[in-house]
Amino acid sequence: MNILIINGPNLNLLGKRETEIYGSETFESYLQLLQVKYPNSKIDYFQSNIEGELINKLQEVGFIYDGIILNAAAYTHTSIGIGDAVKAITTPVIEVHISNTFSRETFRHQSYISPNAKGVIIGFGLKSYELALHSFL
Repeated sequence: MNILIINGPNLNLLGKRETEIYGSETFESYLQLLQVKYPNSKIDYFQSNIEGELINKLQEVGFIYDGIILNAAAYTHTSIGIGDAVKAITTPVIEVHISNTFSRETFRHQSYISPNAKGVIIGFGLKSYELALHSFL
């Protein structure tokens, strides 16, 4: 099974930024653990702080992967374009968030991705990615 994890803005700073919300582990170290734990799945990774690059990646892989795990971060709440890209592709997308977005600022309660996603996993820390992976397995 070929899975792509796509992370949006500021998630390259995991382990350094707001550790009280996001924890102290880097995403790269977590990804290595996932790849070892699930050797029968090919888990690729892409991160960008740029909205258009996220859209380009979704369009590039959205017809060839078995699943996409997408944490669009702040773009979740602002990007109609990313929501439209998820709607346009045939690869199923699971939207994930590390924190419980509903326990945070009100603007984080809106998602332009959720209506077009296969499912949404929110608030389980980095474990959210593994839960999404299980949904594809």
